[in-house]
Amino acid sequence: MVGFKNRYMVVEVFLDPNKELPVDDPVILTQFNVSKAIRDSILVNFGECGLASLLGSFQVKYVNPITKLCIIRASREDCQKVWSAITMVRSIGNCLVLFNVLDLSGSIRACKNAALKCEEVKFEHYKLAVGARLSADVTQHMENCLDKIKILEH
Repeated sequence: MVGFKNRYMVVEVFLDPNKELPVDDPVILTQFNVSKAIRDSILVNFGECGLASLLGSFQVKYVNPITKLCIIRASREDCQKVWSAITMVRSIGNCLVLFNVLDLSGSIRACKNAALKCEEVKFEHYKLAVGARLSADVTQHMENCLDKIKILEH
C-alpha cells in the first residue's frame, strides 16, 4: 500500500521594513499565524472547496521567529495550489509580509537539509546585524529551533 505523497516547502517570510511596528504590538511569527494567513488566502482564491481539499495534508511544520523561516507540508496534488496561495498572502495580522519559497522537496529529509543550510546562513546574517546586542537567550532559542528541525518527521 502506498502512503500519501507529500511535498515540503522551505519558505522565508519578509516583514515590511517600511512599517513602523509599535513596541507593545510586534508581530511574532507562529505556526498558527502563518497557517491562518495561508488558509485565508486559499479560501479567498480557491473557495471553500479548495480549502476543504487541502485540509487533510496542509500543515505548517516549523516556524522560526528569529530567522523568519518556515517549513510547510502539502499533498503532491495540492502543492501548486498551496504555493500560489502562499505568494498571494500580503499580511499576517496588521503587518505586511512577503513570502519567498526557497526549496521544494519530496521528502522531509531533503527539506530538513535545505532548511538547516538556510537557517545557518540567516542566523549568521542576524548575528552580524545585531552585533553586540545578541543575548544568550536568542542563541539558546536558535539552537532549540535547529534541534526542532533535526527531529522533524512526517
